[in-house]
Amino acid sequence: MRRAILWLIVLAAAAVALIEARSWMDRHPQDLPWTALSLDDPLGRFTASKLARLGKAPAQCRLLLAEGGTLDVPAPARISSNRCGYRDGIRLRGDNARLAGFAPAELITSCPTAAALLLWDKRVLQPAAQRHFGTGVEQVLHAGSFSCRRLYGRASGPWSEHATADAVDIVGFRLGNDRTVSVLRDWSAGGSGAAFLRDVRDGACAMFSTVLSPDYNAAHRDHLHLDMADRGAAGWKACR
Repeated sequence: MRRAILWLIVLAAAAVALIEARSWMDRHPQDLPWTALSLDDPLGRFTASKLARLGKAPAQCRLLLAEGGTLDVPAPARISSNRCGYRDGIRLRGDNARLAGFAPAELITSCPTAAALLLWDKRVLQPAAQRHFGTGVEQVLHAGSFSCRRLYGRASGPWSEHATADAVDIVGFRLGNDRTVSVLRDWSAGGSGAAFLRDVRDGACAMFSTVLSPDYNAAHRDHLHLDMADRGAAGWKACR
């Protein structure tokens, strides 16, 4: 009889634990690798890897962009070689009230990179600008996305994520009050500009696979490198 009661207690405890675990999973889909990505979910442990995996699901990626309210459109495929090019390019025109503009205009990135930029703008970039400057970001100043090259332009070695438009280099930001924040000029200058740049760098780490800044090396002294390298469901991230 006593053994039966103990078993009932154990089973009841296990049932409660299972219910609590299921409740936690329902409340935290962003922290589970197998749940579908929603741009409305809080940022979580697997947000970046889910965004990166959209490279294998272009239709799902474009649907997410549409659900996020973008007005941006697919770009024609561009294939330079068997290692360079993209088929899922998105033209970020900069005339969308839900996304800051880009300069130079009409930045083209892979769809996963566009989705990450949309999320970054909404969750990180605009809130950080309001905190530090009391205004929003009007334009993201960039040095491009697609470039058919290996890492650091070397003649051999791994290919850059730029080779598939899965990366973008950000050199600065133009604010709503016409102030420009430059990575090269303001990163080490102190004050609100430096604090803002570090906030947007750190925030990007939740949605991009790789985030490199002037803290990484001299080659990144003038820009933030953001990329969507697909390293698998539980892939590692680099944030420097």
